[in-house]
Amino acid sequence: MDLGRTWAIARKEFIHIRRDPHSLIMIMLLPVIQLLIYGYALTFNIKDVPIAVYNRDRGHLADKYLNEFRGSPYFKLTRAVDSSEVLDRLIADRQVRLGLVFPHDFTRLLHRGRTASIQALVDGAEPNAANIILSYVQSISADFNQQLMGDRLNREGFPQLEVRLKPEWRFWFNEDLESINFIVPGLIVVIMTMVGTILSALSVVREVERGAMESLFATSLEKSELLLGKLAPYFCVSMAVLSLAMLMGHFLFEVPLRGSLGLLIGLSAIYLLVMLAQGLLVSVTSANQLQAFQTAMLINFLPALLMSGFVFSIPLMPLPLQMLSYIVPAKYLVTISKGIYLKGIGLEILWPDALILVAFAAAFLLATLRHPVKKIR
Repeated sequence: MDLGRTWAIARKEFIHIRRDPHSLIMIMLLPVIQLLIYGYALTFNIKDVPIAVYNRDRGHLADKYLNEFRGSPYFKLTRAVDSSEVLDRLIADRQVRLGLVFPHDFTRLLHRGRTASIQALVDGAEPNAANIILSYVQSISADFNQQLMGDRLNREGFPQLEVRLKPEWRFWFNEDLESINFIVPGLIVVIMTMVGTILSALSVVREVERGAMESLFATSLEKSELLLGKLAPYFCVSMAVLSLAMLMGHFLFEVPLRGSLGLLIGLSAIYLLVMLAQGLLVSVTSANQLQAFQTAMLINFLPALLMSGFVFSIPLMPLPLQMLSYIVPAKYLVTISKGIYLKGIGLEILWPDALILVAFAAAFLLATLRHPVKKIR
């Protein structure tokens, strides 16, 4: 392989990129748009849940219970209704996400030391959000029950019971449980997947459609020089996109980076080689740019979005999908990215994932370089 001829192809691609500023701008805008949309829209933190109350009791204990919701950052009392029908309609229209119904004897039963029921109507159209809202209601109810028990013991002259076991909660790695802190590290991987794969997937087949491939093969140019020469410029562009995404994550979303920046960039560069090599393999096996684009999206972007652990937890997936996730390269970089961003761990723990990425890069590069030249034409 002649490095001079390889550089000539790379230089040709750099000139092509420079002469097509609209495509370059779109490539650079893509991570910005995705980060803004996913960063602000995709969140698992539920706050200010609108509540409607149908209070048939009007007693002071019902008001005391509602005060627990008023003091919580997760709920916002917006409506007081006078019938179950109105409450049902508000939930159906999604004007409220939670409805509380107090029976007429709520305060009286609690004063007598008996059990009083309260109905919590949760909008179950979104099961994950409904489960989170229900857990908040149960937590508030548990605290309210403990207060009632303590007040009753005091009224009856019993000494205040001391809680012997008091757990102190502490969340490691994401203390405030902010979803943006684990969304951004995974989203960077998804952005790199899409940009790297699409750029390289269109590179060779574009030459075929333009009729330039015959001229290239009429020279002494080898296939390896052609493919590696095309890979180098898009690797540089993809690294620029990676830098932009990381800068936005740090300055715009204030996601902490607890680990080594150099290690993250180095392993991300290996992953980019995987995506670029896979994109080149798609390019040399496709008949036109549309087919290359669709294939790249199907075999790279969708698995990276759905089966990498970016959003959905892999251990919670069905066993066949868990097994299939092991052949998704994005799975390993998502593990690396979240580990470096959130936990600050290093290569002594991440080396198996890094080694698998190196194996993927070598396999795809070898498969692309060994592909018959005739299939490229």
